[in-house]
Amino acid sequence: MNVWKKVALVGVCASALVLAACNKKEAKKDNLVIKFTSVTTQDSPKGQGIELFKKLVEERSQGKIKVETYHNSTLFKDKEEAEALQSGTVQLAGLSLAKFGPLGIKEFELFDTPYLFNDFNDVHKVTQGPVGAEMMKLVETKGIKGVAFWDNGMKLMSANKPIHTVEDYKGLKMRIQSSKVIDLQMKSIGALPQVMAFSETYQALSTGVVDGTENPPSNMLSQKMHEVQKHASLTNHGILGYLVVANKKFWDGMSDEQRTIVQAALKESTDFTNKIAQEENDKALAQIKASGKTDVYTPTADERLALKKAMVTSHKDIDAMVGGGWMQKMYQAVGFDANK
Repeated sequence: MNVWKKVALVGVCASALVLAACNKKEAKKDNLVIKFTSVTTQDSPKGQGIELFKKLVEERSQGKIKVETYHNSTLFKDKEEAEALQSGTVQLAGLSLAKFGPLGIKEFELFDTPYLFNDFNDVHKVTQGPVGAEMMKLVETKGIKGVAFWDNGMKLMSANKPIHTVEDYKGLKMRIQSSKVIDLQMKSIGALPQVMAFSETYQALSTGVVDGTENPPSNMLSQKMHEVQKHASLTNHGILGYLVVANKKFWDGMSDEQRTIVQAALKESTDFTNKIAQEENDKALAQIKASGKTDVYTPTADERLALKKAMVTSHKDIDAMVGGGWMQKMYQAVGFDANK
């Protein structure tokens, strides 16, 4: 082989290597890993929604988008979730609506307002209407993007003593999320609110560090809190819902094709989660009752109204704390009536 043929061959080989390297780089760029974190268990309504999202995304992207799911605080606890999302350590999280207050978006704490919602039909009047759309835009100032509202359930109260009347709550140390509204709610009935990570609640209840807490039945069952709470009352005084949020830099950085796949999967998993939420909570409540470990009490109409009137005294302070006419927007959206 003469020298010119050798030079030509070397050139061809070099070009092939460069092309292979470029193709490898391009293939790597086409692949995407999404870390989705949650403090609830995989069998909770939110956990099931997250797993459906993973399945849909990976199937429709033919494996080019991989979704890593982390349930039950395996990556981060309550407060850490939002920080990890803002820093880009994780790309998606289903944050309870109470968690946006500590982020500086106090308007979201209105979702914790006691007895504002009679059921999730009322909640949807907000989350699926203009007020919810307006609230969704607020989170973008924090480097995150709201992408879907997810339901869980109506909350019950639990404790290691009977809790039938307003008087029964006085002096009880009640675990709460980091929410100024829930703090005001508990104080309105004489309870002593104790902010604590969700993952630490079972241990605190079992050792008597706190006396009780509030949760939808699905959370109470999945975290086995019914094993360390002798009594529960079906107060239905508040709701637990979530806003699925994405790291904004990640969201904006996806290709149009990737975002289309992710958005469609989020839409389907949202519909699924919101559809099963009530069913899962009904099943969980039945299992709690069947366990025989927790006495589940249904307040009389008079007891419920007395508890509502006591808690509604906190609305004035909540309204003043949030400001901006947001409480009135909520009242109008759901047709709030303090006497029903």
